[in-house]
Amino acid sequence: MATSARPDQLLVIIDPVARRTDGEAVRIAKDVLSAGAAAKVCLPEDAEEFARVLARRGARRPVVVGDDRALTRAVTLLHRRRELAGCVLSMVPVGSALGVARALGVPTGAVSAARAVLDGVERRLDLLVDDSDGVVLGALRIPSVPGAPRVGGGGVPGGRGARGVTEASGASGAAHGGAREWLRTCQSLVRTLVPSRPGAGVSGGGPVGPARLRVEVDGVVLVDLDQPVEAVTVTPGSAGVGGGVALVEVRPLSVGAAATPLAARGRSVTVSGADFRYRVDAGVAGPVRRRTWVVREGALGLVLPG
Repeated sequence: MATSARPDQLLVIIDPVARRTDGEAVRIAKDVLSAGAAAKVCLPEDAEEFARVLARRGARRPVVVGDDRALTRAVTLLHRRRELAGCVLSMVPVGSALGVARALGVPTGAVSAARAVLDGVERRLDLLVDDSDGVVLGALRIPSVPGAPRVGGGGVPGGRGARGVTEASGASGAAHGGAREWLRTCQSLVRTLVPSRPGAGVSGGGPVGPARLRVEVDGVVLVDLDQPVEAVTVTPGSAGVGGGVALVEVRPLSVGAAATPLAARGRSVTVSGADFRYRVDAGVAGPVRRRTWVVREGALGLVLPG
């Protein structure tokens, strides 16, 4: 659904990260917006001031000049104040983290994005909202949790370190011609079977092991704890999916041939299991043991090119 947006009263909120990242793009956006509408420009210095400016917007339409984090911050604040349904947002993307903006259809050039703010139309987009009042604009991803380290790494929780396994195996098999192949098989088995460290982060650069998660879509179990998974992805309003429904994809752990992803569509998704973190838009959240996301159809009003 699309309706014409009135650009005559704008509240241009320029995120401090955008000012530091690309001052020239910020200047261009400000000039184009000020030339085409009555624009009040605000330069908050931190997240708290950002929130105060947005809360005092009055009848002006907010325009966020910044990256995905700034847009997510604005949407989250409005959602938690229960003002999202009555507010239409615009965005001029500035920064390096712009994957969500692109996915939503926002032009990434300063001039084209500013013109879309002035001449575009309001479109209602679906959101995912979780049981802690968090929002997802783009996609939710649960990577594999860090597990057994590679050979030569640190210890494995609950047992001997991986280095100890390697040294013992290598010593015992050195006298046999098939020791090297046997050792590789043993290492692979250890990486697969050793449980993951509870609460470990997903943002580190170390190797990861399989996650054991229970994924339910509209109350129906898609995968249970007995099936290790490599990744879970949830996307609201994906291409080919009707309004108010999210696409859920689970990639089981592949042993040998590639495993076929499991897919489902639904309005609510619950993930539970050992402590896990999840990537959402431009950030990482958790660890949690259980989280439920629900699709809110047409919850976000965003001005996009007509």
